[in-house]
Amino acid sequence: MAHRWTNDLTRADATPRGLFLNRRQIMAGMGAGALGVGGLAGRAGAQEALEPNSFEEITTYNNFYEFGTGKTDPAKNAEALDIADWTVTIDGLVDNPGTYPLAELIGGLAVEDRIYRLRCVEAWSMVVPWQGIELKDILDRAGVQSGARYVAFETAVQPENMPGLRRGVLDFPYVEGLRLDEAMHPLTIMATGLYDRPMPKQNGAPIRLVVPWKYGFKSIKSITRISLVEQQPATTWNDLAPSEYGFFANVNPNVDHPRWSQATERRIGGGLFSSRQDTLMYNGYDEVAALYDGMDLEAQF
Repeated sequence: MAHRWTNDLTRADATPRGLFLNRRQIMAGMGAGALGVGGLAGRAGAQEALEPNSFEEITTYNNFYEFGTGKTDPAKNAEALDIADWTVTIDGLVDNPGTYPLAELIGGLAVEDRIYRLRCVEAWSMVVPWQGIELKDILDRAGVQSGARYVAFETAVQPENMPGLRRGVLDFPYVEGLRLDEAMHPLTIMATGLYDRPMPKQNGAPIRLVVPWKYGFKSIKSITRISLVEQQPATTWNDLAPSEYGFFANVNPNVDHPRWSQATERRIGGGLFSSRQDTLMYNGYDEVAALYDGMDLEAQF
């Protein structure tokens, strides 16, 4: 596995499985490499390095409404998700449409470590060590046709295994979408694991989207369909409350949610008395800024 982005978070930012180091141990062990912690002291402009989140924190504090609306509900209920014989349908404006077993869809493609910040629209955040494949590699394999402008995604629907479906909180299946240039950006991955383990079910097993410069609701879980389309696709939260959840959903401390500020965030695992930290534009991933040249990021949020 290789780190494609040398100025991004590195493996040093993630706690090794079963080993939880305190801040002093982490910094002492990194020595001269401390500047590279998450790229935060350099590229992202933060004054302090972030401590990593543990496997337990990442897997027990989730939004996955198919398994309940509480943060601990997915960890309690997602084990029922049936991921055996998983398939993903590729359709729309592609040369190679079809329904593919997951192993066939991603077989032979490079799996990489990507340590990314995760910023939820609810103003909490984590640092997560993903393993995954660039979405571009999957789309190239599908053969994107010239008329495609957007990529639409759909989550699995398993009524017998997903108790949250019965509550009717959202319209299911959960759907999301990206502009094609966003989908093809090298930071955009389809994650299949974290902490060198297969993706936990509550985190979106067996394959999910991760777009680190956008709010977490864009990173759709347990994907069963990827469609290449010409028109901007419907997305679940944007359809439900367009004044609160924009299609682009880029992390932007200057555009508040109607019901709370987005200027700061609460780091999960920081403790009851930990201070909030400043939210970074594009969650600190400034290399994507060129994708939005000429856009009014307050109107097109």
